[in-house]
Amino acid sequence: MIYSTATVPVNPDGETKLTREEAWKGLELKARDAREFLPAGLCTRCDVSEESATHFVRDATIAGADLREIIVLEPQTKVTFFQATGPREGAIVNELFEDEAGALQLKFYCYLGLRGKAPNGPEEQAEQALFDSDKGYKAALLSTLKRTRELLTEGRL
Repeated sequence: MIYSTATVPVNPDGETKLTREEAWKGLELKARDAREFLPAGLCTRCDVSEESATHFVRDATIAGADLREIIVLEPQTKVTFFQATGPREGAIVNELFEDEAGALQLKFYCYLGLRGKAPNGPEEQAEQALFDSDKGYKAALLSTLKRTRELLTEGRL
């Protein structure tokens, strides 16, 4: 199994300050359509195909892989992406919280397996290393916050 986590400050020094509500709006927009939040060309399709009072379903093509995710929003706090189809199974979570000093933080964590691959085999080990690298989910958190700031500046948030 793959377990990875990363936490970044929402408002590092020198950046435009985001409120919890603004950061949340960025997370919600990313959950509904990741194309604007991921590096160019990484996500080529992202459509909400079902919606209910408790969750919505997103069909996407990310890094060339077709996937379906069941997404649960806990307003102002947490987005959970359950991997229903695609190369991975498990859950990915983005969570907003205040640290002990009261500073707003954005945390990623996941618990995943690779469908059809041996647990802890070479494929999962490679995926674990990627997730934990500088190009992994920490970079995704930072790009999400950057894009949220851009949308705020453009008046689109």
